[in-house]
Amino acid sequence: MEISESFRLDVVSVRLVRDAPIFSDRKICHPEDAIAVVGEFLSEMDREVMCVLNLKEDGTPVNCNFASIGAVNHAIAEPRELFKSAILSNAANMILVHNHPSGNVLPSREDTMLTDRILSLTALLGIPLLDHIIIGGSNRSYFSFKEKKMLKRPKITVIADYERLEFKNQVFAAEPKRGK
Repeated sequence: MEISESFRLDVVSVRLVRDAPIFSDRKICHPEDAIAVVGEFLSEMDREVMCVLNLKEDGTPVNCNFASIGAVNHAIAEPRELFKSAILSNAANMILVHNHPSGNVLPSREDTMLTDRILSLTALLGIPLLDHIIIGGSNRSYFSFKEKKMLKRPKITVIADYERLEFKNQVFAAEPKRGK
């Protein structure tokens, strides 16, 4: 088979690049622990910042990724950006933390919808979301989805018998017959 010179497929590498460390090895078991690690930084921000704390199984932080820096009242946080550092870091768990510069720590509709979306994806990826914490502008108040019992983990079931799988609206071409 001859390969055309006009077609070239780039080979890429994905690597985790470390910045200067700014956090400790303090285990994160409660919202207050997460706030102690990133709260002061987030409370100084004049716009919303979404942070992902990637954790080992025992709650020790692996790293922190500032995944989105937005405007004064919202930050766009796509799941692919939130999961990128967790996957590359081999995180066992993750916690989302973001700030509300206004000081109002109640979650917005978008905050709640994002949390629900991330919960569904963490179940598929096997990196549990332990909490989503919103920090007020002064770092004195916070909202924890876990403490408010708003983290309902979806139950993912898979069909073990592949012959029972149903792919709706999928068209599969017949495999070509191999010549002798």
